[in-house]
Amino acid sequence: METIIVYLDNMFAGLPKTPELEHLKQELLSGMEEKYQELKRDGKSENEAIGIVISEFGNIEELTAELGIHPVESEQVVNVHVLTEEEAYTYVAARRSSGLWTGIGVFLCACGVALLIGLDTLFEYKNAIVADKGSMLGLVGMCVLVAVAVGMFIHSGMKLERFKSLEKGFQLPYALKASLQRSQALFAPTYRLSLITGVCICVLSLAFIFATSFVNDDFAPYGVSAFLLIAAVAVFLFIYYGNIQGAYTKLLEEMEITALKKEEDRFMGAVGAILWPLATVIFLFTGFVYQRWDVNWAVFPIAGILSGMFSNVYHILKRKNVS
Repeated sequence: METIIVYLDNMFAGLPKTPELEHLKQELLSGMEEKYQELKRDGKSENEAIGIVISEFGNIEELTAELGIHPVESEQVVNVHVLTEEEAYTYVAARRSSGLWTGIGVFLCACGVALLIGLDTLFEYKNAIVADKGSMLGLVGMCVLVAVAVGMFIHSGMKLERFKSLEKGFQLPYALKASLQRSQALFAPTYRLSLITGVCICVLSLAFIFATSFVNDDFAPYGVSAFLLIAAVAVFLFIYYGNIQGAYTKLLEEMEITALKKEEDRFMGAVGAILWPLATVIFLFTGFVYQRWDVNWAVFPIAGILSGMFSNVYHILKRKNVS
């Protein structure tokens, strides 16, 4: 039922907030809930029941037209490109593919760092010549994996290059907007599950570090390698499913919100361009110079927390300026 409620909220988001419309919304929700429960009693699965209820929902444009109610129009919709259904769903497919390539690229980067740490630790207690060869082998392996990952990032970016025109603004036909809202509502449970799974994997991956440190401090770097590999799986889930959700959000967001989002993206992009390379340099420096592979991995969660702090501060300052 939560998916149906979200769907209704999206359908009524562009309409005036009046008691009449709120009453209509509640009546529709009641009818959809009854239909949903009836389908569940008939043995339909949750997804099947939701899909049938939404497909039988009808055209809200006809309902509001009968009441003489029209969507709130934006002042910026003049001379804006109107997306076709093919363009919209091609964009969603491109974002899905881009998320796949980007997620795999990030996973390969994590594999490269894990390989470097593992080989460096494996040959650390051999003679100096063997230790140097181990470190060099790990470094070469990491460079190869990172090079492949960079190629995937470039390929991912090129797949979205042809959709740059969306940044200039666009309009959605009402029927297409309703279709995208239905698709987003049906995707919502999958997206939530991916987030929950990713967070659980991130938390559980820390167990490898604690377990190896408990057995022997010398094994801690192996725990860090395992942590990076397992956490990279979670990051892949965040990127892949986040890209799909981002495609729906991009297509359905209001033009005023789009302008604010672009400004925020520029700010966070500038922060990330400094923060994450710096974190990588600190990680590699403390690993090779001080051999602290057991603790220096913490620089990446710290960088993530700092990134979130910068984002929150930006929002606070932006709200102050607007008010």
